[in-house]
Amino acid sequence: MARVTDLFKDRQPLIAMAHLLPLPGTPQYDAAGGIEAIIEQLRVDLDILLDAGFDSVLFCNEGDRPYSFNAGYDGVAAMTRVVTELAPRDRPFGVDFLWDSRAALNVAMATGASFIRGVMVGAYESDMGLWSTDVATLLRERRRIGADDVAMFMNITPEYSSSVGTRSVTDVASSAVVSSLADAILISGPVQGSEPDLEMLARTKAALGERVPVLANTGAKASNVASYLEVADGIIVGTDLKKDGYTWNPVDAARVERFMGAAGRRPVGTMAS
Repeated sequence: MARVTDLFKDRQPLIAMAHLLPLPGTPQYDAAGGIEAIIEQLRVDLDILLDAGFDSVLFCNEGDRPYSFNAGYDGVAAMTRVVTELAPRDRPFGVDFLWDSRAALNVAMATGASFIRGVMVGAYESDMGLWSTDVATLLRERRRIGADDVAMFMNITPEYSSSVGTRSVTDVASSAVVSSLADAILISGPVQGSEPDLEMLARTKAALGERVPVLANTGAKASNVASYLEVADGIIVGTDLKKDGYTWNPVDAARVERFMGAAGRRPVGTMAS
C-alpha cells in the first residue's frame, strides 16, 4: 500500500480522467488539427479539473477507438508529448494507454507519472477479441527501465469484456495483490461511465482489508459519489464530468462543480465562472 498512501496520504483520492482526442494513426485522428489540437483541447479540460481541486488526473487515450492490445510507436510518442506538455507538477498524475499497459508504463516513466491504470491480470473475451494479460513481463519491464516508483492500479473487472475463468472477483483481487503485486485494485462497470456493483465493491474491500486500496473505476456521478465514498478508498471519474454526460465530449465546468460538491470537497456554487 505504500506507493499509494505516499501519494495521497490519508485522503480518499478523487482522480479525474484527462481524455485525449484520437492520436495519430487511429481511425478518428484529426490530421488537419494535428497533435496541437489534442493539446489545446486537453489544456482547456485540465484547467477546469485542476482548478476544481481533484487530487490527481489520469491521462488516457480515450479517443483511440477501437482500442488495441498493442500500441504503436506513433501513439506512444504522441501521448508522451501531450503528457509532458500538460502534466500538473503540483499533484500526482497517472497514465492509461488502452489497452497496452507496457505502453502506459513507458509513457509514465518518460513523463514522471506516479501510477498507471490497466488490465494486468486475467484472461477475457472482449469486443477486441481474446485478451490474455502478462503481468510478469510488465513488472519485469518496470524494474528494467527504472520505474519502480510507478504504482500499478489493476482493473480486475475490465469494461467491454468478461472473464473466461470462474473465479470470483474477490478471489481475483486477492491473488492480484499476493501473486501479481498490485498497488491498488479497481472495480468497474460493464462499459465506461457505468456504475460498478456497490455490493461487489464492498465485498472486495472487505476481502482485502488494509492490504491495498480499492477504488471505484467507472460510473461515479454526482448522484452516487457519496455512496461510493462510504465503501471505496477512492474514485476515478470521467464521464459524469463531460458535457451531457457523454464520455467523448469536453469537460463541463458546471458538472465538475456539481460532482465535487456531492463528494464533499467544495460547496456547490464556489467555482469561478
